[in-house]
Amino acid sequence: MDIPKDFKDLFTDETRALAFLATTMADGSPQVTPVWFDTEGEWIRVNTARGRVKDRNMTARPEVALAIMDMQEPYRYIQIRGIALESTETGAREHIDRLAHKYLGTDSYESYKGETRVLYRIQVTSAQTME
Repeated sequence: MDIPKDFKDLFTDETRALAFLATTMADGSPQVTPVWFDTEGEWIRVNTARGRVKDRNMTARPEVALAIMDMQEPYRYIQIRGIALESTETGAREHIDRLAHKYLGTDSYESYKGETRVLYRIQVTSAQTME
């Protein structure tokens, strides 16, 4: 990921920055959802439940955008464009528990009964900053 040095803090667990994930609906209209995220090497990772709108959209149309903002300074953010190239249920439960620890300070995430978690890996294609 080619992230400017002054914005790398937004990707740390300590900052707990929130991301807004934009996907595209079947009719071409945008859909935006606030999401927890983390990184793994060059990947940005997000987690959702199988069958939710963002899951269906990323499966059908993998081009996405994320706005990741500094919660203490909302006009300081980085915009990411990318492609959701990988999705898996393997390790997704553990991943959402890790994100719950990052964002809520709890050891596990309370899922809805019968919910299947999905982990998406997003390849960054471009990044722009604003401060």
